[in-house]
Amino acid sequence: MRKPSRAHRYVLLSVLLVLSLDVYAQGAAADPAPGWPNRPVRFVVPFTAGSATDAVARIVGERLGAQLGQTFVIENRVGAGGTIGMGVAAKANPDGHTILVHSSSYTVTPTTYPNAPYDTLRDFTGITPLANLPNVLIIAPSKGVRSVKDLVVAAKARPGTLTYASAGAGSATQLNAERFRLGAGFEGVHVPFKGTPEALTEVITGRVDIYFCPVISVLQFLKEGRVLGLAVGSTRRSSVLPDLPTTLEAGIPNSDYNFWVGMAVPSKTARGIVAKLHQNTQKALQTPDLAERMAKLGAEQMLMTPQQFDAYIKNEIKINAALVKAAGIQVN
Repeated sequence: MRKPSRAHRYVLLSVLLVLSLDVYAQGAAADPAPGWPNRPVRFVVPFTAGSATDAVARIVGERLGAQLGQTFVIENRVGAGGTIGMGVAAKANPDGHTILVHSSSYTVTPTTYPNAPYDTLRDFTGITPLANLPNVLIIAPSKGVRSVKDLVVAAKARPGTLTYASAGAGSATQLNAERFRLGAGFEGVHVPFKGTPEALTEVITGRVDIYFCPVISVLQFLKEGRVLGLAVGSTRRSSVLPDLPTTLEAGIPNSDYNFWVGMAVPSKTARGIVAKLHQNTQKALQTPDLAERMAKLGAEQMLMTPQQFDAYIKNEIKINAALVKAAGIQVN
């Protein structure tokens, strides 16, 4: 056999080099952040253990840990309407090992806590919403109220006496209640608690009248009959409570409020890490067993790209600023 000429060998090496670079490029595209994560990842949750945000964070974190080969640790940093946890995340090293998992009240605190030591839009980059969680308007069966109409009639008959719980001043659960109260046209007394577990307990006992509770936290209590659901506060009916009307359907105008849980990272986090986290989070959320598990809890998919989520957050901040003003929400 004739030996390849020098020119032929050059062509062959060139082809091999091109193929090698192509394989490398494909690998880089498949993994935009090689080496991340290289140690346990911290999920900072600004709400109590057992809250809806905490529950979603634990479910998603478990799946991400399996996909990425590192443990995702939940760190509940509670207080000041979620701003303590946000402050912790904002100051963290932007290396992708500290991730904020927050609720829709993330878009409320820029108005209620204008002097917070961070700027929501400047200091964070959104990854994606993890779930949309309809809030359920609940009341103790002992109150004798069986519909939204009954509740509004009772509230107007005794102005300023109906009490409504929340998971903290300026929280998403308060905003849902305020939307409902303003739409229905009655006065009431806001009773803030440390988190959903405490607010739920007070409504079950009848010490507080109503609560717009995230469905993921109240579903079992509804099934057991310990609380009565009057409506859902979301724009659409809940997939796990299809017979329960929305507050809009119950005749209360402009009363809908969509409660979501989402993920963000410090804004200086490398774009490759943002992309890899987004890719893996979307993959996790669309895994059949996790999707089924979330659906059974009433959590509905709300997937977005980081760019879409950032734009959504910016718009929600404007909308919620107007609601805070209209409801006269103040925090200490």
